[in-house]
Amino acid sequence: MSTAAGAKQQSFTDSDSDSDHSQSGESNSARRHTDLSNSIFKSYFELTATTTSASPSPHDLSKIQSFLNSSSSGALSCLICLERIRPSDPTWSCGSLCFDVFHLLCIQSWARQASDLAALRASTRLPITSQKADETAIWNCPKCRSEYSKSQIPRTYFCFCGKLESPPNDNPWILPHSCGEVCNRPLKNNCGHFCLLLCHPGPCPPCPKLVKASCYCGKIEDVRRCGYKVYSCNSRCNKLLGCKSHKCKEICHDGECPPCHERGAYRCLCGKKEEEKECCERDFRCEIPCKKPLSCGKHLCEKGCHSPEGCGGCPLQGKRTCPCGKRVHEGMACDVAVPLCGDTCGKMLSCGFHKCHERCHRGQCAETCRMVVFKSCRCGSLKKEVCGKRLRCKNHKCPSPCHRGPCAPCPVMVPISCACGHTRFEVPCGTEKDQKPPKCRKLCEIPPLCRHGTYIKPHKCHYGACPPCRLICEEEYPCGHKCRLRCHGPMPPPKPEFMFKPTKKRPIHQSESTPGSPCPPCPELVWRSCVGQHYAAERMVGSILWMVCSNKTMFSCENLCGNPLPCGNHHCTKTCHALKFNTSNWLGKIATSESCEKCNLPCEKERKPGCTHTCSLRCHPDDCPPCKALVKRSCHCGSMVHAFDCIYYNSLSKKEQISARSCGGPCHRKLPNCTHLCPETCHPGECPSPDKCSKKVTVRCRCQTLKKEWLCKDVQEAHRAAGSDPKDVSKNHFGLGLLPCNSDCKAKIQVVEQELHLRSSKDAEVKDSTTEAQPSKRKKRRQRLQEAKQLSTLQKILPAVKKLLLVVILVGTLVAASYYGYKALMWLSDYMNEVEEQRHSSKRRYPRI
Repeated sequence: MSTAAGAKQQSFTDSDSDSDHSQSGESNSARRHTDLSNSIFKSYFELTATTTSASPSPHDLSKIQSFLNSSSSGALSCLICLERIRPSDPTWSCGSLCFDVFHLLCIQSWARQASDLAALRASTRLPITSQKADETAIWNCPKCRSEYSKSQIPRTYFCFCGKLESPPNDNPWILPHSCGEVCNRPLKNNCGHFCLLLCHPGPCPPCPKLVKASCYCGKIEDVRRCGYKVYSCNSRCNKLLGCKSHKCKEICHDGECPPCHERGAYRCLCGKKEEEKECCERDFRCEIPCKKPLSCGKHLCEKGCHSPEGCGGCPLQGKRTCPCGKRVHEGMACDVAVPLCGDTCGKMLSCGFHKCHERCHRGQCAETCRMVVFKSCRCGSLKKEVCGKRLRCKNHKCPSPCHRGPCAPCPVMVPISCACGHTRFEVPCGTEKDQKPPKCRKLCEIPPLCRHGTYIKPHKCHYGACPPCRLICEEEYPCGHKCRLRCHGPMPPPKPEFMFKPTKKRPIHQSESTPGSPCPPCPELVWRSCVGQHYAAERMVGSILWMVCSNKTMFSCENLCGNPLPCGNHHCTKTCHALKFNTSNWLGKIATSESCEKCNLPCEKERKPGCTHTCSLRCHPDDCPPCKALVKRSCHCGSMVHAFDCIYYNSLSKKEQISARSCGGPCHRKLPNCTHLCPETCHPGECPSPDKCSKKVTVRCRCQTLKKEWLCKDVQEAHRAAGSDPKDVSKNHFGLGLLPCNSDCKAKIQVVEQELHLRSSKDAEVKDSTTEAQPSKRKKRRQRLQEAKQLSTLQKILPAVKKLLLVVILVGTLVAASYYGYKALMWLSDYMNEVEEQRHSSKRRYPRI
């Protein structure tokens, strides 16, 4: 394959030069180029007909071929400067998606400008230094928009495979901008093989190595190309599903088999409720409590729906103790209350020092400890009962012996410090509530917990919670958009507020961090297709329905479905609905599918050229049966009509149809220049040699006294010599006047002229007698005037009455038209008001989000 690619590249180097070539040379080069490239990729294109999504598509192969064609023919152009890329120009090609080729200087300028602009935006919008922004700046490919870092700006001119720096451009036998060596780049899917083509532009073709590969279901093992080793045998999978009862009915497929969808009647775990469900959902729980009697027979199970073995034993059976836990009872019935032991309770009270002195009892112990405490001196030799009254500070008790009158002020000094403890001062106990904490110049030591921790400006020592972050959240949604609200991430645990607790020990509750609120649903406006996947019926801002990215509302575009019916010839005419073959819609929810209509139309397929008959079957996906209708065709001369089967006649070639239509008899068509019929056998087209008719024709003189027999072709020549076209001569005059008259003809003409003269004189006498009987024109005009004067007055009034009636009819027509036009306008106004009300009601039904 590498040899073929090398030969292909060598055959195109002549087209890369700047010199002009002749038109023939260019056409021959293009023909050789097309044939060779097609032969190289022919086997790949044949394999793609049976490949799967994991294998290369025909689009990828045609893309590779177009790269080779354009590069070898010198048709590459830079998308930045829009100039042609010459073989001597340093280039750079994108290696991510598009593999497009650019001038090296153009892409360097593009990358520097894009990365500098990105760094400037980051330094102005984010609290980072310009150096940090410059390091994290990126630039994109001008075509496919693939991202590259600033360190990836190309600085050196390499060949397509990247092995040779500054490849030579003076070798006419290798492809421009290539090193001429084997590409040797690793192929797709990490198969372990390398590209065998010579150094080339664009992506590498699929791996051509032959390997043993099995289909998805593992039934068939075949030797295939490494690039197409993932395939389906197109037979039923038949793997045992997770239910261990049914087998997979799908065609050999990749990945795990789908859940079993065989439907049946199944009972819940407790067996009380029976429902029709799919096999994969047969283990379900009902909402009815168990309420089965336990093993004791006195209590009922309070659990929900569960298996029959899940009830367990009665929890009140076995060893049971009295409320204080000192006496154990065994063998006691579960429905009998445990008796009290009568001993002292002995449970620890809430003070943590004394125990409950009451007898064994049910319920909680007393909340307040009422024991009297005796204080001892420091040496421990004396003990006495102290005053114990609460002082004014409300934090300590009076340490003096029992006395009369008010207690002395609290002698304890309380330190007041800032939150971090570096700044402090002391005040008498009881006055600390009126004091303010000292101001500390130290920075707060609590690290922020939100995602902007490194960018937040530090603040000073404080009590209570830290100030909230005021940066934009920019948390990425699953859909790919970012949150544009102010930061609402978790807050660090707040320090206690400035307050002093009494000296009495209390349980210290560890303050926890405040969890952040989740980002609201994505409010970005995006394009959504309807449930029928009509991408042309998309809706954006300003349309009837607001399609917010997080909005999971399905809508119908109210257009026709247009989905191809099973017949393959027509489309569904229902209103837009969810397609039946969709397992889920674009929001990830199960779509309520609706099957398309059944096609009941007659077959409208166009048959083979020449057959004008329609198929008698109903609309069907397969080919129509052969047409056996009779086709009538007349013979060439028109004397006979043949009847053929349509499929037989249309399957004949043109020559065979001409021979089949011939009747085999004489032509029977009139020749164009004479009155005779064609003597040839029935034939198509015009009759041959119409000027060489050999029939005999009687030729006469002008007075038809003399006559002779001539051949028809001589008569035609005589007519042409006389200045007349034989086609224009009628049958009665054909051959007339071609012979010259003699003396006998002249005597006969004189007799005929005398008879004509006598006949004309008689006709003149008859005309004179008729003219005398008829009146002159002046008399007729005078009579007409007298008749007009005798018209009555009524006849004069009739035209005026007719005109008046015509005017009345026109006026009535105009009045009626204006009246009914006004009524139509009022009806149209009412109809538009109804439409507007319906639109408002639809908006209230689907409110904006």
